Amino acid sequence: MKVGVPKETAAGEARVALVPEVVRKLTAKGFEVAVEPGAGAGSMLSDAVYEDAGATISDDVWSADVVVKVAPPSDAEIAKLGGDTVLIGFLGPLSNPKTTQALADAGTTSFAMEAIPRISRAQSMDALSSQSNVAGYKSVLVATNHLGRFLPMMMTAAGTVPPAKVLVLGAGVAGLQAIATARRLGAQVTGYDVRAAVAEQVQSLGAQFLELQAGKGAEGEGGYARELTDEEKAAQQQELADKIATFDVVITTALVPGRPAPRLVTAQSVKKMKAGSVIVDLAGETGGNCELTEPGETVVRHDVTIVSPLNLPASMAEHSSSLYARNVQSLLELLLGEDGELHLDFDDEIVAGACITRDGEIVHPGAQKTVEAAAPAPEEAS
Repeated sequence: MKVGVPKETAAGEARVALVPEVVRKLTAKGFEVAVEPGAGAGSMLSDAVYEDAGATISDDVWSADVVVKVAPPSDAEIAKLGGDTVLIGFLGPLSNPKTTQALADAGTTSFAMEAIPRISRAQSMDALSSQSNVAGYKSVLVATNHLGRFLPMMMTAAGTVPPAKVLVLGAGVAGLQAIATARRLGAQVTGYDVRAAVAEQVQSLGAQFLELQAGKGAEGEGGYARELTDEEKAAQQQELADKIATFDVVITTALVPGRPAPRLVTAQSVKKMKAGSVIVDLAGETGGNCELTEPGETVVRHDVTIVSPLNLPASMAEHSSSLYARNVQSLLELLLGEDGELHLDFDDEIVAGACITRDGEIVHPGAQKTVEAAAPAPEEAS
């Protein structure tokens, strides 16, 4: 099986889909790997280290049996795909209907890393979790950089400075990593999630769990929280407002797959916060958890700094790429037949669940609904 690794072209994308360590493991199993010149530059990986690992440096990566990417492909990149080529990457099936339709129109068989089923057998392929770990870690560093005070308690000859108080909203992978990182840096940390089942996980990291009545026990499918009703949302915002005002840092990580990010921090909540406080909103790409968030920007509102970094894992490309490459490696090995050729077994739960387009059709149910919802309404008959 030949695997092509193109250079990422999306703005700000510094990651690469395969790293030399993984290339070496794949070639040892009979894979052929072609890497576009400069593909690893953003992750500080030279063409020479790829060659040492057994890859071929080539401009012709798009005609490989499988092309592996990080960011969704552009229209120009989709046009380069061979008719029998399989595409693997973050494809945004629930948020990027234009790309999904273009892949179907091109006849491409595509697999979205974010659509990998959340089952035990697929844990090694869970790229959402690996990248969320990076984002959760980095979010605390971003907050610290903007906060004009220490995170840990500092005992000095000039007196004792109490620890900063950090609230993390959402206790998924990113939230738990943010909690763990803030604790390691010495902050007094509290975590909150509508899923009551995660309280034990928050507390196991040495943090307190903030328990609200609104939306309590809102577990959804696949380990995610379900979307709250309008009444639950209003009650949640009201309960959170007074609590948020007591914290120096608020990190928001709450997401609902295929939906706009839940609004947790209202403008009124921000107004109640202490001057100099910081909000880091990791949900900016889907609208933000804070009402005053401006995705991709750092703004100051009511003397509170609100930071909404986009694609935070790309800012730590070296480790993000390494983790992502291992996820891709596991999927590639699943697609490898006994004869060393590409073998797509759509009776396999992982293969079927991650497939977005096939034979000119959109086969992923969630992607189908997203494309249908984005389609222009038919003109009414005159």
